[in-house]
Amino acid sequence: MSGLLDVLVLGGGQSGLATGYFLRRTGRPFAILDGEAGPGGAWRHGWDSLHLFSPAEWSSLPGWQMPQRPGQTYPDRDTVLDYMADYEGRYDLPVERPVGIVSVARDESGFVVETDKGRRRARALVAATGTWRKPFVPDYAGRDDFQGVQLHSAAYRNADPFVGQRVLVVGGGNSGAQILAEVSQVADATWVTPQPPMFLPDDVDGRVLFQRATERWRAAQEGRSVGLPVGGFGDVVMVPPVQEARARGVLQTVRPFDRFTPRGVVWSDGAETAVDAVIWCTGFRPATDILKPLGVVDDSGRVSTDGTRATALPGLWLVGYGEWTGSASATLVGVMRTARATAKEIDAFLARDSEQGNPPP
Repeated sequence: MSGLLDVLVLGGGQSGLATGYFLRRTGRPFAILDGEAGPGGAWRHGWDSLHLFSPAEWSSLPGWQMPQRPGQTYPDRDTVLDYMADYEGRYDLPVERPVGIVSVARDESGFVVETDKGRRRARALVAATGTWRKPFVPDYAGRDDFQGVQLHSAAYRNADPFVGQRVLVVGGGNSGAQILAEVSQVADATWVTPQPPMFLPDDVDGRVLFQRATERWRAAQEGRSVGLPVGGFGDVVMVPPVQEARARGVLQTVRPFDRFTPRGVVWSDGAETAVDAVIWCTGFRPATDILKPLGVVDDSGRVSTDGTRATALPGLWLVGYGEWTGSASATLVGVMRTARATAKEIDAFLARDSEQGNPPP
């Protein structure tokens, strides 16, 4: 059994690195355990043409701005991967990979994490596992009988496999819009969304959305409401590929079908359409299964929190899972606020225990 650390961070993506940046400043011994083969977290699995919808200065982790590459307004996936790899080295973050988490439990001194590389122990635990490993696909009738291809956006790479095919892109938001824009260049693509998407003005990108999210957060802290313009991170940002799709007239959506058949789908009016493939852009759920033995995870995968601190289990924090762990906390720039608060809370929590001469309860 290895020695007792002050903090273990589970996950080495953007949330784990941001938390590590602030933990490094506390001087406390910690480690970041990452299941990926290399730096980048979920960004390693983004599709080939993926671009952020914010410029580099609005897509950066704490302490160091992402470098702006010549001729690139919106950083692409490879730019993000290079930046995150360099970030780890710049701040000498203690990332260990690949490390698979087998189980998480409690003992008298804190948390016991069983991994495929051995047992690790810590007084405090930060879950920063994100959502990529838990893609969500809605349970349509007949889905298991459909004989065509079904692919979640988590596994989508490019449009090459769909050349000349009849494809449904299911789900709104930015992933649906960007994948529809790409696939529609080579396939007969139909965009299926629960309701018409909200298209933001061409001059609104992630900078504006983050400013609005920040103002909403400040208002909530101060107990006031704000009447901001419509615009959330789920609304469609008109990045160049989506603008090009609009110019081609393909940014039209239809409402969901009723059920699958072996060779296609049936719509609400009874009409049947043959389909070769379905690309699910239907989001993710929190990848928190490893925390279930602790008895704090609900049926949706969430954990009750006050900010990022688990309310039912002292010593546990969750960073970067979305609005329930902090406004804009699932974004590169937005995670800074909650990561900083988390490190500060952990430092105070461990200091209290040391003063009292007791291990975490």
